[in-house]
Order: sequence, then structure tokens, then C-alpha cells
Amino acid sequence: MRLDKFLKVSRIVKRRTVANEMASAGRIDVNGKQAKPGTDVKVGDVLDIGFGQNRTRVRILEIREHVRKEEASSLFEVLPVED
Repeated sequence: MRLDKFLKVSRIVKRRTVANEMASAGRIDVNGKQAKPGTDVKVGDVLDIGFGQNRTRVRILEIREHVRKEEASSLFEVLPVED
């Protein structure tokens, strides 16, 4: 699945266009490498996401095309950020 779509489906980012802009600006890494919006992500990948001055690190646990709001957080786990 595309990175921007996963971020939207998992509700890490509310809108796909925002996820697309974040990746285009270089604020998202997949497994330590800078990612583009169309980067293919899979189960086990680690995403480093920059939200302004804050960073969030998540590991993908599951990929689904559609998910209910209550189940969205089951698609990933939040990891501690290492500086």
C-alpha cells in the first residue's frame, strides 16, 4: 500500500493530501530512508514521522484498505523515539 494512503487509513494523518505533502517535504522516513508519498509500505516497516518540532515512530502491524475509526489504532504500534 502507498505510504500516503496508509497514513490516512490508519488515521495517523487525517487527510491523504496532508500525508502526501508531509512525505514530499521529506518529513517521513521508512526504515531509516526518506520516503516519497508513493513509497510501498508493508507489515513490519518502521515509520519516523515529523510533526512540526515533534517526531513519532510507529511500526506497521497490519495493512487493510478500509478500517473503522475504532480499529484504526490496531494497524500500528507507537515506538519510543531515539535521538
